[in-house]
Amino acid sequence: MARPIHRRTIESIPEYSCFHTEGIPSGDDVILYTDEFEVIRLIDKVHLSQEEAAKEMGVSRATIASIYQRARDKIALLIVDGRSLSIGGGAFVLKETNKGNKNNVIADKGEKTMRIAVTYENGEIFQHFGRTEEFKVYDVENNEIKASTIVSTNGQGHGALIGVLEELKIDTLICGGIGGGAQMGVASMGIKLYGGVQGKADDAVKALLEGRLEQNSNANCNHHHDEGHNCSHSSCGGHCHH
Repeated sequence: MARPIHRRTIESIPEYSCFHTEGIPSGDDVILYTDEFEVIRLIDKVHLSQEEAAKEMGVSRATIASIYQRARDKIALLIVDGRSLSIGGGAFVLKETNKGNKNNVIADKGEKTMRIAVTYENGEIFQHFGRTEEFKVYDVENNEIKASTIVSTNGQGHGALIGVLEELKIDTLICGGIGGGAQMGVASMGIKLYGGVQGKADDAVKALLEGRLEQNSNANCNHHHDEGHNCSHSSCGGHCHH
């Protein structure tokens, strides 16, 4: 039997999910998981000791040391080899004090409930995961929709969206374009992904429940950001910095 994953406690979701070098990156993107980002923040920015960081994240000092070394190795690849960086995914939970908000009231998830999230805008499936401002969340029991709620991301776009899905206890995500880094993050949370889907959100959920929803092989994010960056060459799951 596989060992259970112990989720590390983090203060908040990283504001940005990817950074890019000038010119053409020399190799595959470096994926810095959210718990690795948090360790770097606590030790190198806040200047906590490894022991103090371990207490903050609810893990052992040995675990912190291992995560820290792994994160530093990745940052070295980024700087020395001229790689691009994507941030997201990993096994983590948000601190209780930073969970939820009054604008996103959603019922507790029952044991027999499947919860589906759809990137949402005016009834349609929003086509750029990293810019999603709303999810429409459906609770399904016995293959029937029991409730649906519009949930705002509260400006937590970019790298925060995967954490929002985790907090909402989403089982399945339906979306339009989604970058490779975000896909990895979604997979790391155990969320089933249907990317590259277009049309009405309600119709897509109905098709899923009827077994008619198909994966789109062209789900990767390929839109242009305002600053002119084309995500098709990267694993950008949200707002990229150069």
